[in-house]
Amino acid sequence: MKIILAGQNPSAVGPADWFTGTVRIDPMFAAEAPGRTAGAHVTFEPGARTAWHTHPAGQTLIVTFGRGLAQREGGPVEEIRAGDVVWFPAGEKHWHGAGPDNAMSHIAIQEAIDGSTVIWLEKVADEDYSA
Repeated sequence: MKIILAGQNPSAVGPADWFTGTVRIDPMFAAEAPGRTAGAHVTFEPGARTAWHTHPAGQTLIVTFGRGLAQREGGPVEEIRAGDVVWFPAGEKHWHGAGPDNAMSHIAIQEAIDGSTVIWLEKVADEDYSA
């Protein structure tokens, strides 16, 4: 058994290459081999969002606070709220973040394949975010 105490892992600022706006990442856990699952609590200030990205084994989001937005490539921008669970299948290009007027936080859970949990792509254009 291993207990990871709350606050044991330091917060980090979301890198500008991966996010637009102010984002804080609070790592929660990373499984030890042979496990592959990792999780983080991510907080987005109003208007903040990820860049487009994919996950080699998919991603689950559990929205914990506020109202946000999510979109898969070719689909509409959809509102997500506290209590919602969002699943992105492996390889599905997508983005997620806060709404324009509300902060949003979620727990992000994904699995690593060959050591990678995410492939970052281009930033989401303001006009696509506002669609």
